[in-house]
Amino acid sequence: MPSSPFNIRFLPRVADVDAARWNALVGADYPFIRHEFLLALEQSRCVDARAGWQPLHALVERDSHVLACMPLYAKTNSMGEYVFDWSWADAYSRHGLDYYPKLLTAIPFTPCAGPRLCVDGSTSIAEVLPPLQEAIRQLADEHSASSWHVLFPEPGLRDALGAAGMQLRSGCQYQWFNADYRDFEHFLESFSSRKRKNLRKERARVAERGIDFEVVEGAAITDEHWQRFFRFYRSTYVVRGRSPYLNVDFFTRLGHGMPERLLLVLARKDGEHIAGALFFKGSDTLYGRYWGCTEEFQFLHFETCYYQGIDYCIRQAVKRFDSGAQGEHKIQRGFKPVHTWSAHWIRHPDFAKAIARFVQEEERHIDAYVAQATEFLPFRKDLQL
Repeated sequence: MPSSPFNIRFLPRVADVDAARWNALVGADYPFIRHEFLLALEQSRCVDARAGWQPLHALVERDSHVLACMPLYAKTNSMGEYVFDWSWADAYSRHGLDYYPKLLTAIPFTPCAGPRLCVDGSTSIAEVLPPLQEAIRQLADEHSASSWHVLFPEPGLRDALGAAGMQLRSGCQYQWFNADYRDFEHFLESFSSRKRKNLRKERARVAERGIDFEVVEGAAITDEHWQRFFRFYRSTYVVRGRSPYLNVDFFTRLGHGMPERLLLVLARKDGEHIAGALFFKGSDTLYGRYWGCTEEFQFLHFETCYYQGIDYCIRQAVKRFDSGAQGEHKIQRGFKPVHTWSAHWIRHPDFAKAIARFVQEEERHIDAYVAQATEFLPFRKDLQL
């Protein structure tokens, strides 16, 4: 068999890759795979071996020229992934086998679909993927890893991974799509009468409490803003007796490293900030990511995280609003259920077969759920296709 023309390296830090070269490969559309984002996670120690995320980022080279890159981690837990495989780990344990470590291609703590394997114009995913898969299998042997998982890949890579024999697993999230709305009221005109009244009441209830909103973007977000926002973000974990995945150092580094991608919405009452939500900006998508509050008011979460985001998308002609994982309550507020995907290679042949049966059965349930959930969207029947 002829040797591969590619050289594949696995690096323990994204800082070991030239930022300009990495960003040239990943492009500007999707913020979470940018060098600045991954670097902030690592330099703030939110992502390291202690946290269960040991970086092993993949670089594919030919003749010393970097052709492709891919985030990769050795995981010793399943925290912060949002594609839940706890039952798989439990099954391994019950059979006296180790599920961890596993290899994971994902954006830590970020369940947003987007690029995972990024290639330059001189090659393609189809050309790079086979030698990369072989290198990852060898890496799995070296680390005694049970598996390799690719979470929330873009459609092209998803299809290539499925064609290459990996098990495709479906999930569901809820996203808002901009039908060229002129303003929020124009958006509400697409609702049935009762649903439209309900949403107006929710927004009015927040306004009646004397709560208004400050929208801060880019370099206007100061270190003081980050300190204030982190208190809100941290509170969402403290109330559940948990420690947050992220720290204030991470947010501050983002503010300095990629300010043009950031949008902060702060809720004020009596002149004091009481809540905040952080959004990231892609080329045509707004991503809602983190939120928290120090005072609880009815519908404050919906207003801060969803309605303010929709308002922004309409003003800026942003096509899509990805508001994050989970949340059936989003359906009645105009967020459509959409499929998400992950791909899985399981080294143990018997477990590979069992997991294949599981994901096939699960997909039937997900398909049925998406179809049923779509029926509960608030839009007028005469406007639905």
